[in-house]
Amino acid sequence: MVYPGDLKIFSGTAHPMLAEDIAEKLGIQVGKTVIKRFSDGECYVRFEDSVRGVDAFVVQPTCPPHVDKNIMELLIMLDALKRASASRITCVIPYYGYACQEKKDAPREAISAKLVADLLTTAGADRVVSMDLHAGAIQGFFNIPVDHLTAIPLFSNYFIEKKLDNIIFISPDEGRAKHTRQISSRVGAPLAVCYKFHPDHMETSISHLAGDVKGKIPIITEDMIRTGGSINECVDTLLENGCKPEIYVAATHGLFTGECFKKLDRPEIKEIITLDTIPRKENAPEKFKTIKCGPILADAINRIHSNIPMSSLFK
Repeated sequence: MVYPGDLKIFSGTAHPMLAEDIAEKLGIQVGKTVIKRFSDGECYVRFEDSVRGVDAFVVQPTCPPHVDKNIMELLIMLDALKRASASRITCVIPYYGYACQEKKDAPREAISAKLVADLLTTAGADRVVSMDLHAGAIQGFFNIPVDHLTAIPLFSNYFIEKKLDNIIFISPDEGRAKHTRQISSRVGAPLAVCYKFHPDHMETSISHLAGDVKGKIPIITEDMIRTGGSINECVDTLLENGCKPEIYVAATHGLFTGECFKKLDRPEIKEIITLDTIPRKENAPEKFKTIKCGPILADAINRIHSNIPMSSLFK
């Protein structure tokens, strides 16, 4: 294998502040790129820096409010890099759009997460870096290396430093139990699990709770918060089971769509902590806290570029 050339970071328009943060940690500058729209909405991309033989990393979360636009922009950037003879092209997609459509739940549905993976590979991606995919199995949708980073160390450290008493970590469904257990074991706190189901599209109900939360401070962990409906259902269940009205929520991706802020603006919720995998909304209430993920992404990029094992990132 030919060792990739100089490391260069490029950014799409989805989250340029994150790309700047990553580049600063690496001691370099974000590469110059022209991205604009024609009058009919088509995307135009041109790299102003030479990319021949470089190890190129493109930072572009495929996040709302323009998921499809961000994906298409990323695909065009990949094609431009490939045609300009970049040595290796890595997509840094902190939030992977369409991740919730990773399987068929009903006849005649698309598996959109697989389609996006195929598009990225066809466009020229040699590697993908992402964080807390909705389903870990999405890694298998790619026939190229995928570095699946996690917020577990960041959230664990956050709550260790807060030094809260009598806490219990809550998995909002059985699918998140393993992830939540890793955080709870690091912090040294017990675990409870909610069992939820979806009676209809974008609707969530919780059937029961496994674990004793009476008199305890719950910390709900999620991979993402979209409308806030699932979090509200979980909060109601915890309160009905006697927890303290001092609830924390830790989610990797804060999409906060629709009336989410209004739904979660309730006194029982003390804090909602997310990473900056998605740009923070300007109208976010004070209780919505943000942890920077730039340092861990920069570390991952440096390790990929230098052929250093990634395993220590998860310790």
